[in-house]
Amino acid sequence: MSGAVAATTPDGSRLHLNHGPIDLIIEATGTTEVVAAAYDRAWVRFQPLLDELVEELPLLRRPFGDEHAALRGTVALRMAAAVARFPDRFVTPMAAVAGAVADEIADAMWMGEDRGLRRCAVNDGGDIAVRLGAGETFVVGLVPLPDRPALIGTATVLSEDPVRGIATSGRHGRSFSRGMADAVTVLAADAATADAAATLIANAVDLPGHPAIARTPARELDPDTDLGDRLVTVEVGELTPQEIDDALAAGLAEADRMRAAEAIHAAVLCLGTLVLTVGPLRAAPVP
Repeated sequence: MSGAVAATTPDGSRLHLNHGPIDLIIEATGTTEVVAAAYDRAWVRFQPLLDELVEELPLLRRPFGDEHAALRGTVALRMAAAVARFPDRFVTPMAAVAGAVADEIADAMWMGEDRGLRRCAVNDGGDIAVRLGAGETFVVGLVPLPDRPALIGTATVLSEDPVRGIATSGRHGRSFSRGMADAVTVLAADAATADAAATLIANAVDLPGHPAIARTPARELDPDTDLGDRLVTVEVGELTPQEIDDALAAGLAEADRMRAAEAIHAAVLCLGTLVLTVGPLRAAPVP
């Protein structure tokens, strides 16, 4: 595996950081000097990050439990804290890894408004950590299929909102899904929690035992997966409108429970042509 790599766009407005499976697109707003200093802080924190995660990877791949109190890395601790919010579900800290990485880099850049940044956003493959100064906003695109660029709309986050993380999960994404949602986008207080919650809600959008849903043990697709022999969805056949309604209703119930527990702020669930929302959401359709 090659080492960490950094590059900026020609105008210096965005920073691209890559190391193995971690691929970040970072954008900050402020004076040229302030943004450059923030990008420097991001690069310094990013370089050892993957090695820190690899060192504790065996423990991070285990179902969350008391043994995770032994974790030491700051990103690993973010991952554990995020999944600890869902103690009644099977989940490993790896469900929050992308969001936790985004949070870590965003906090390294932000370091308080006295540093002069107006806002910053760290996008780790669609899982986004945002930091907003007073009066700033962030607009995120809502996608029905994570592996395609089309948008169904946008959601706006204001500086006074209790949202600093956005994450999307589903069976078309980078990770395996145990459910059948095309996409679930979650807004939460941090990206790590949004990441874990999106995974669990997407898993809940399901019709267990339905013959149109093909599943296979995760280990057969990836021997190193944290899901082991648990079945993951590989294909969803034709469904009736009622079956789509039933599957989304199961995911909606999961999202409602999370919101009642104050684990998430809002969510958008997509399956087929149907889209459901949970919680307050400043959403607008694509013109």
